Amino acid sequence: MSAPTLATDDVVAGLIESRSAVRRAAGTGRAVVTGIGVIAPNGIGTGTYWEAVLAQRSGIAPISLFDPSDYPVRVAGEVDDFVVREYLPSTLEVQTDRWTQLGLAASSMALSDADLDPATLPEYAVSVVTASSSGGTDFGQREIESLWARGPEYVTTYQSIAWFYAATTGQISIRHGLRGPCGVIASEQAGGLDALAQARRLLRAGDSVEAVLAGGTDASLCPYGLVSQLSTGRINPTGDPEGAFLPFDISAAGYVPGEGGAMLVIEDREAAIRRGVRTGYGEIAGYGATFDPPPGSGRPPTLGRAIRLALADAEVAAGEVDVVFADGMGRPDLDRAEAETITELFGPGGVPVTVPKTLTGRMYAGGACLDVATALLSLRDGVIPPTAGITELAPGCTDLDLVTGLARPTRPKVALVLARGFGGFNAAMVLRGPSSMSPEDAA
Repeated sequence: MSAPTLATDDVVAGLIESRSAVRRAAGTGRAVVTGIGVIAPNGIGTGTYWEAVLAQRSGIAPISLFDPSDYPVRVAGEVDDFVVREYLPSTLEVQTDRWTQLGLAASSMALSDADLDPATLPEYAVSVVTASSSGGTDFGQREIESLWARGPEYVTTYQSIAWFYAATTGQISIRHGLRGPCGVIASEQAGGLDALAQARRLLRAGDSVEAVLAGGTDASLCPYGLVSQLSTGRINPTGDPEGAFLPFDISAAGYVPGEGGAMLVIEDREAAIRRGVRTGYGEIAGYGATFDPPPGSGRPPTLGRAIRLALADAEVAAGEVDVVFADGMGRPDLDRAEAETITELFGPGGVPVTVPKTLTGRMYAGGACLDVATALLSLRDGVIPPTAGITELAPGCTDLDLVTGLARPTRPKVALVLARGFGGFNAAMVLRGPSSMSPEDAA
């Protein structure tokens, strides 16, 4: 896999450095994560999820949300203990798709974790940015079934909004009174990183935004959603939860779909200090995104360039990265391409690599932001979670230092998170670990 020339990298790094200098001169630019809310197949709540990851408790199991007997995929990562009315009023439950319900619940968790009451900040100081991939497929399927079986008078008015890819952003904004600039990004699995990067842009834009609730969730485990995803040809058609999702392994045969995700409270560091925050989970230090050329064009994929952009943006050398949370598609060709990119940039065995999503499945719009949450917990606690189920690295992936077996105790300070979305999206994000914040820092 060829890489951008050094000259090109130097130009890109120079442009980013120029922008960074302007931001530093203005006294702005540091985006810290102060709250995390997680809803995952192997745990609801950040602490429960993190314990499951370290213990390698999987949430992948036979599908129970519908009868999958007529479909080639029989297992998935379901959030099977999610009870909507424990998080939302019944009036809101009937208006929203499961994907939005998961996002609303995770958002409340994140705000509580950050001890942030938006009502205490200026009216337009808090924004919302979410990632969206599938939209409200479960709600949409129920309404289509009502239309076909019973007629148009049985289709609810909420169908007009519940399916919409921006519905989660809108519902979160309304529920918590968040009136700053809001938006949604649709770039499949890469969307989680793209949404967090947009949050950082809003904090840096100088428009009085002090905090952003950002991330993503997904819930496409219904016949309509599953069939749509099957068209990619990347899902492993197996009925056995064990060994269903094995990125970089010799037995890799595709990925397992999952639902859930994470929402994060991201704040301007100085604003967070002023409201009394003394430590956060870490900092979004760098970001890069690219788009692959069309298949058959003869031009190489561009994940490596996205990583270089992120490193340059963070002013971090490759040798300073302590762990890579890989995208881990689970398809031999795509695994090999990612492994070769990592090896090219960091050297054979040059950096520990892990794919904790083997315990949850790929969550589309919710996946990359959950990886960021996991990486921040890894930096906080000084441990790299393992990639579950791997027995033997596949040809082309053997130069990876893939963390398997038990969690690896270490003291990582810098993490790199990678994500690839169907259709050619690539994103990379550099995270720095937590640091103390004192009032003197905001003076």
